[in-house]
Amino acid sequence: MPISTTNPATGETLETFEAMDAEEVDRRLERARTAFEEYRTTGFAERAELMRRAADELEKDQDEIARTVTTEMGKPVAAARAEVAKCVKAMRWYAERAEGLLADEHPSQGDVEDSGATTAYVRYRPLGPVLAVMPWNFPLWQVIRFAAPALMAGNTGLLKHASNVPRTALYLEELFRRAGYPEGCFQTLLIGSGEVEGVLRDRRVAAATLTGSEPAGRSVASIAGDEIKKTVLELGGSDPYLVLPSADVAKAAEVAVAARTQNNGQSCIAAKRFIVHREVYEEFARLFTDGMRALKIGDPMDESTRIGPLSSERGRADLEELVEDARKHGATVLCGGRRPASHPAGWFYEPTVLADITPAMRIHREETFGPVATLYRVADLDEAIEVANDTDFGLSSNVWTRDRAEQERCVRDLRAGGVYFNGMTASHPAMPFGGVKRSGYGRELSGHGIREFCNATTVWHGTPPDVPAAE
Repeated sequence: MPISTTNPATGETLETFEAMDAEEVDRRLERARTAFEEYRTTGFAERAELMRRAADELEKDQDEIARTVTTEMGKPVAAARAEVAKCVKAMRWYAERAEGLLADEHPSQGDVEDSGATTAYVRYRPLGPVLAVMPWNFPLWQVIRFAAPALMAGNTGLLKHASNVPRTALYLEELFRRAGYPEGCFQTLLIGSGEVEGVLRDRRVAAATLTGSEPAGRSVASIAGDEIKKTVLELGGSDPYLVLPSADVAKAAEVAVAARTQNNGQSCIAAKRFIVHREVYEEFARLFTDGMRALKIGDPMDESTRIGPLSSERGRADLEELVEDARKHGATVLCGGRRPASHPAGWFYEPTVLADITPAMRIHREETFGPVATLYRVADLDEAIEVANDTDFGLSSNVWTRDRAEQERCVRDLRAGGVYFNGMTASHPAMPFGGVKRSGYGRELSGHGIREFCNATTVWHGTPPDVPAAE
C-alpha cells in the first residue's frame, strides 16, 4: 500500500510520500536508543512539564489538525475536533498523575521481615524504545493513548502509523519536537508494513504495542515472542449491545445509533451486535432503525454531517460483501444496505440495519467496520449472554437494564474487557482499556496502561540502605 494522503470523500490522492530507506530507519533507531539513555534519568516534574507543553500545542492546533484527520480518513470534522480534545485531556491527565501511578510500592512490614530484608519495595523503571504500530481510524487518539503514558514513564517512542494517514503521523513527531522533547524521544517511521519485522527484531527496540487487525496482531505477537519482547495488543471487536425488559428503550435506541455509527462505524469498540429481549424487540427495532435512517450522510467537512465516507475503497467493498452474504442467507434489510445515490464519488455507505441474523452468515462471526448493525431477538437473559459470547472477540460490551441482579450476572458472565451499563463504551484515561480472546491482551490507559512498559523492579536490602555493610 502506498504511503499517501487520499481523500476518501472524493477518492483523490492529494500527496504521496517516499518511504524511509534502511539507513534513515537505522539513524532513527539509534536516536531513540541514545535519547532513552538520557531521558530515562529525568524526573517526573520535567516529563510532566514537557507533556503539558505538548498538550498546549495540540490544543492550539485543534482546528487545523482536525481538518487534516478528516481529509486523510473521512471522519466528520466535528468528531475529529473531539478526538483532539480527548488527546489533550489524556496528556494532561498523565502529566498530573504519572508520578503517583508509578510510585514505589511497599509490602507490609511483616512481609518485608519475613523475606529477611530490612527494607524492600518495588520500583517501576522504563524499558526503552517502544515501537507503536497504529491504525488510521483514530489517528491521533490511538497514538496519544500509547505515547502519553510511555513518555511519562521514561520510555521513548517509535511510531509506525497506517499508510493512509502520513500527514497526521508526521504532525505527531513535530508536535513533541515543538514541545521541547529531546531529539529522538518520539519519532515517526514512514515505512510500509513489510518493514515492521526488521524494526521489531532490532535489539534497540525494547517492546511493541499494536492497535489494528487480528492478522496484524498475530504477526507482531509472533515476531515479538520470537525475540522475547513485551507486547500489548488491541485488536478487533464485535461488541454486543444487550437491551433487556427493564431498560429505557427509547434512550437505549438513541444511544445505540451513536454507539454503532461513531467514527462512521469504523471503531473496534463500536457496538455491532444488538441483542434485544423479545418483550422490547419490536419497539427497539423500530426506534433504532428510524434513528439510523435519519442520519445525515455527506461531506465530512460539513459541521452537520453525521456519516462521512469509509476510509478506503477496499474497506467499503469488504463491508458490501458482508451485507450481500447476509442478504443471500436470509437477512432482512430494515434500512440501508447500499451505496447512497446522492454521493456517487467517494467511499460512502448508507447506515444499515440487518435483522434475522443466523450463524450461517459471515456477518455473525466477522467484524463489521462500517455503519452496519445486526439485530438479534432473544427469549431471556440466558440466551442474550449466550449470543453475546458467541464470538471470537471480547473487547467490550454494553447492557441496558435497571435490574441489579441482571447487572451482576452480566459482569460475571460476559467475556469482554469491559461491561458498560445503560450507556455506550468509551475509553477514558482513568479506566483500563483492552480485551480478551482474539481482541488482544494487555491494557492501555489508567495505571495499568502506564505500567505495561515498565520493569517492575524488586529492591531488597539485607541491611538498612543508609548503613554501610560490614567488610
